Amino acid sequence: MAQVAPMDTQFHVLAVDDSIIDRKLIERLLKTSSYQVTVVDSGSKALEFLGLLSEENGAEVKEVGINLIITDYSMPGMTGYDLLRKIKESSSLKDIPVIIMSSENVPSRINRCLEEGAEEFFLKPVQQSDVNRIKPHLMRQKRQKVTSNGLKRKAMVECLSPEKTRKYNNLRGIFWQNIYVFTQSFGYAAAALAPRNLQWVCAISSL
Repeated sequence: MAQVAPMDTQFHVLAVDDSIIDRKLIERLLKTSSYQVTVVDSGSKALEFLGLLSEENGAEVKEVGINLIITDYSMPGMTGYDLLRKIKESSSLKDIPVIIMSSENVPSRINRCLEEGAEEFFLKPVQQSDVNRIKPHLMRQKRQKVTSNGLKRKAMVECLSPEKTRKYNNLRGIFWQNIYVFTQSFGYAAAALAPRNLQWVCAISSL
């Protein structure tokens, strides 16, 4: 399984298309724009690469180092629309931008994909001008990830702040006083009831 791509490396794009000619074209255009590219020829192989098949089987899914997915709409077996829905239904991958490509200009199809969460809908043959429109979506995802990581760190620091740690210690002292009285009266082993980790700190964060 691929690991999370560091923010200071080149963006990694997963391209999905059953046509070898179209795969080669989009791969060349993306590499010309300095993107790292992985190509697969079907929606099922894309799911396998992303780890979604493991998720459906109940296994834990690790983050993958993919910053954007561009997929053909009309593919045998799983269409690009089906792949889009799978990605947007995944808790671990739903924030990855998805772009749909198609050689058919069907308004209802385009609208359905955009409503489902696609960022763009490119008409084939894909041009360099189309690829140039990818960068803003990648930068927005990067900013969102940085913001999300910052909020997580802030929450962790707040959870373990000195004030809340003191509240935890005070409650723990009261807890053990009551356990001591209880065990003196009934002879039960107090150790069996000991708190096992610092999750107590978070549990009393609202006090």
